[in-house]
Amino acid sequence: MTATTDTGPDELRARMVDHIAAAGHLHSSTVEHALRTVPRHLFVPDATVQDAYANRSITIKPGEPGGRPASCISVPTVVAMMLGQLDARPGDRVLEIGAGTGYNAALLADIVGDTGQVTTIDIHPDVTAHARQALNATGYGGVRVTTGDGALGHVDLAPYDRIIVTVGPWDLPPAWLDQLAPSGRLVVPLHWRGQARSVAFVKQDGVLHATDSRLCGFIPMIGDGQDGERKIRIADDVDLHFDPDQPIDPDTLNGVLAQLATTVWSGASIVPMESTDLIWPRLTGIEAGTCRFAAAQAAVEAGLCDPAFPYSSPALVEGDSLAYLTLRRPAPDAEERRFELGATGHGPLGEQLAERLCAGIRAWDHDRTAQPVITAYPADTPDQDLTGGQVINKRFVRLVVSV
Repeated sequence: MTATTDTGPDELRARMVDHIAAAGHLHSSTVEHALRTVPRHLFVPDATVQDAYANRSITIKPGEPGGRPASCISVPTVVAMMLGQLDARPGDRVLEIGAGTGYNAALLADIVGDTGQVTTIDIHPDVTAHARQALNATGYGGVRVTTGDGALGHVDLAPYDRIIVTVGPWDLPPAWLDQLAPSGRLVVPLHWRGQARSVAFVKQDGVLHATDSRLCGFIPMIGDGQDGERKIRIADDVDLHFDPDQPIDPDTLNGVLAQLATTVWSGASIVPMESTDLIWPRLTGIEAGTCRFAAAQAAVEAGLCDPAFPYSSPALVEGDSLAYLTLRRPAPDAEERRFELGATGHGPLGEQLAERLCAGIRAWDHDRTAQPVITAYPADTPDQDLTGGQVINKRFVRLVVSV
């Protein structure tokens, strides 16, 4: 989407929505109406009108120097995708965790209408003050804005038909499940096994069953129990991200990349810009050692490693060995630019892990749209009451993933 400085906000907003539709993220007339109606640029007054309607996030509250922002307005395609997952209806009572600029709450207010109710909560008082001001100024004064720990929800107006989380939690606090109405829907960008996905859950008999999950990235949530992900350095400029229930020992893996590498090819290939994002969540349903391999460009240029996506590739770890996703680039004179997917292993079990990762790639290649089955149970649920699959134990929930 391109625009000159003379293009007005109404035309830019229309182009933004047309772009979202062309990208395949619009499946609801109510969501489309909201996106075409709510003036996004008025929620980010420090940004240009062109930037406000571009398909990118905008920081509204900086974080620590050199770190991630504390609050931002999300990429429009991600906003539309999550609203589609939420499937809010006129008359619904909606709770939003993470107020941001107030823009998302305004969209929700447009969707649920005068008979519905939207409440948004954020831990930062300056963020909620900005959201309150922007909502009042744009005609959405009926949205309730409150300052507090989003992990506690907002019990005063519970139960909610829909809860949407616009920050990145590692766990699912009990308050969200408690305050969600029976058959209610929770949409949350949940972290597990080094990745983050926007998961749409439906509540049934006190258990959350996923109906959809999509790749996403959000600012990490601040609050009780949300600092679960672990990170270790296994070589210069190379880290592993994993969960505390995984028996990964930094001392055992130190120097593993210096050991002989074995690369196995899967036979599955992709073209430029083709998504591989479902490989990772599906691996979490079959491999307990799934985690994130993250390498700085310096490590790649030094020949230390060659992951498919340096900053974030799925990997398997077992004991003193690992394997990570890689790809084989086509020859410069190839008629078609196809990249074959594979895995590179290091350590005594490196080749075996690479073979197992490739088996996961081939299973994904058989049906590239197949979603994993994701279910979240309360943390005190006994093993015999869990469905089959890989169990990911968090503080508040036991997440079960299967394929």
